[in-house]
Parts: sequence; structure tokens; C-alpha cells
Amino acid sequence: MIEKLEINGVHTTVDQKLQDYVAKKIGKLDRYIPKHARESAHVEIFLKETTTKTKNKCVCEVVMYLPHEAITTKESTVNMFAAVDIVEAKLKNRLKKYKETHSSLKLHRRILARMRRKQKSSL
Repeated sequence: MIEKLEINGVHTTVDQKLQDYVAKKIGKLDRYIPKHARESAHVEIFLKETTTKTKNKCVCEVVMYLPHEAITTKESTVNMFAAVDIVEAKLKNRLKKYKETHSSLKLHRRILARMRRKQKSSL
């Protein structure tokens, strides 16, 4: 679970049920963050609700601060829970790309080369 979660309601009050739901959904995204970046990951979640005469609009905006980048996603729907679900899916894809670009490929290559050398020497 991501330790540093800030959930803020803008023009709305965020009840405990919604806070728990957001913490559960966004908090589980730490598995997509590289291990070296997990401790310093910081997430700010802004839940906004606007009402007009004809329609109700709920906006969920998530800003995730990581060591080399800040990832921002935003979604607006009729239901706040649906907005959180869509933002979670978007963040998951963005974090996969982040992990690919910021993982240490040299380390993996060195380990594979060492394993190949051991296999050749044992034959």
C-alpha cells in the first residue's frame, strides 16, 4: 500500500466510505511502481463535484509524485466511484510505462550474463 495518500474534497464532503474506496483502489498501485521509488511515492487525490441545473458532474484528479516524474490523471463522470475506477486504470497503464523506462536494465543484463557464464562453465 502507498503510505502517503492525501484525499481532498473540493466543493464536496468526502465520507468515510468514499475515502476507504479511494485508499483501497489507489493504494494498491504500489505494485506497479519500481522498488526503489516506492518509499518516496506521494499521491494527492482531488475529488470535485459540480452541479448544474441539468446534470451532476464528478471529477477525480490524481497527482502521483515519483522520483523522476509527476504523473497526473483526471476523469469526470456522473458517479464518483466510477471516476475513481477509470483513474485507477489510467494510472496503472502510466505506471507500467514509468517502470519500463526507469528500471535498471543494466542490472538485469549483468545477472543474465553471469547465469549464462555459469551454465557454460558447468557443461
